[in-house]
Amino acid sequence: MRRPLIVTACFFAVVAASGSLSPASAQDAAAIKKGQEIYAAQKCSICHSIAGQGSKTNPLDGVGKKLSAADTKQWIVDPVGMTKKSGSTKKPPMPARWAKLPAADLDALVAYMQSLK
Repeated sequence: MRRPLIVTACFFAVVAASGSLSPASAQDAAAIKKGQEIYAAQKCSICHSIAGQGSKTNPLDGVGKKLSAADTKQWIVDPVGMTKKSGSTKKPPMPARWAKLPAADLDALVAYMQSLK
């Protein structure tokens, strides 16, 4: 789990040194970093994997290309509804407990998921 954080830290160091981040990009990068932290804190890797880290049964690699931000958010806050909408048959179904995340945390988690392209 440390490798993604080290890569993220290196990315921020290189970008900061080059001065090439605009304020909006800096905000996006900060939201993505916070989303990574929330992903780890919520133990999402028990059921999902990213870059081979975590449960191999539900990989999230490329999810940012497959789903819109709105759909990603709906999967987090209403997995039962999204399971029905998508016709997903994955077992066990995703629990609905993340609907109670603070809005800022939810937005950061969605930003992180959208960065996985």
